[in-house]
Amino acid sequence: MEGFLDTTFYGNTIFAWLKALAIIVGALLVGKTAYWIFQNVARRLTAKTKTKLDDIILDMIEEPVVVILTVMGFALAFNTLTFESERVGEFIRHAMTAAITLSVAWLLVRLIDSLIQEYLVPLAERTESDLDDQLLPILRKGTKLAIWVVGFIVALNNAGYDVGALLAGLGVGGLALAIAAQDTVANIFGGVTIFADRPFVIGDRVRVGGYDGIIRDIGIRSSRLETRDGALVTMPNSTFTSSAVENVTAGVGRRIVLQLGLTYDTSAAQMERALDILRGIAEANDNLTDDVKLSFSSWGDFAMGIRFAFFIKLDSHFRNTENAVNLEILKQFTAEGLEFAYPTQTIYNISADKD
Repeated sequence: MEGFLDTTFYGNTIFAWLKALAIIVGALLVGKTAYWIFQNVARRLTAKTKTKLDDIILDMIEEPVVVILTVMGFALAFNTLTFESERVGEFIRHAMTAAITLSVAWLLVRLIDSLIQEYLVPLAERTESDLDDQLLPILRKGTKLAIWVVGFIVALNNAGYDVGALLAGLGVGGLALAIAAQDTVANIFGGVTIFADRPFVIGDRVRVGGYDGIIRDIGIRSSRLETRDGALVTMPNSTFTSSAVENVTAGVGRRIVLQLGLTYDTSAAQMERALDILRGIAEANDNLTDDVKLSFSSWGDFAMGIRFAFFIKLDSHFRNTENAVNLEILKQFTAEGLEFAYPTQTIYNISADKD
C-alpha cells in the first residue's frame, strides 16, 4: 500500500493527490458548514436586534463568504502540489488569487447595492424633487461598475499582469476605441444633457422618434419609454438630443380642434345659437380648460364652417372626454334642429330650344 501511495502521477505522488483532494473536500465542508451557520444561527441572532443593518449585511455576505472560503481551500490544495511545468503552477496560483479578488468585489457590490436599496431609495421617494429619483439609479449602476472595474484591475495585478503597461497599451489604441465607441459616447453625453436641461422627468408622457409613451427610466446610455400599447421601448439618449421631443405632460392639456359644417339653410339666429351651444358644452365639462376658441370660420363649398378648439386637461381621460363632448354636440344640435351639411351637388339640365 505504501508503495502505491508513493507512485508518481503527473509530477506528484498518489499520496500528494489524495492530500490535495482531502483539502478540497474539507474546504467544501467548511463552506457548507459556514452557510449552515449563516442560515440557522446567525440569522436567529440578527432577527433579535432592532436594526435591519445586521440582517442586510448577513444576507449579502453569506454567499460570497462561502465562495471565498471554498476558493481558498482549492488554492491551499493546489499549493501542496508540485507541477512539472512552472507555468501551469503559476497559472493556477494566479487564477485562484484572481478568483478570490473577484469574490471580494462581488461581496462589496452586493452589500453596497443592498444598503442603497434599503436606505437611499426610500429617502429619495419621500422627497418632492424628481432629480434624486433620476440620479439614484445612475449612482447605483456607477458604484457597481466602479467596484467591478477596480476588482478586475486588482485581480489582473495579483495574477501577475503589468496593469500599467496594459493601460498604456490601451492608450495607444485609444483613438481606434474612441472611433468605435462614438455612438456610446454620444449616448452618454445625451444622458448628461437630459439631466442638465431636464426636458422631461420619470413619469412624463413624451412623443419622440415616432413613439408616444411614458418615461419609465432614465439611464446614462439609454432611457426606457412605455408606449400606450404597453410595450417597453429602450431608446439611446442621443435620440432625445438629436430629435424634437414633445413633452405632453408639461403642456396645459391635449388640444382638440373640431371643424363642424352646417347647411346653407341655417339662419343667422341659428348660427348664433349653435355657437352658444358649443360654448355652453365647453363651460359645463369640468375636464376641459378655460382656453376655448370658437368662431364662424368659413364659407365652404357645401357648408358654413364652425371651428371649435379646446384643451382636455392632462389628468382627465382623453378618449372618454372627447367622446362625451362629441355626443353632447350631436344631442343638442339635433334637439335644436341644426343640420350638419354633407357634400351635395345640384345639376341643372339646360337644353337649347329647337326651331
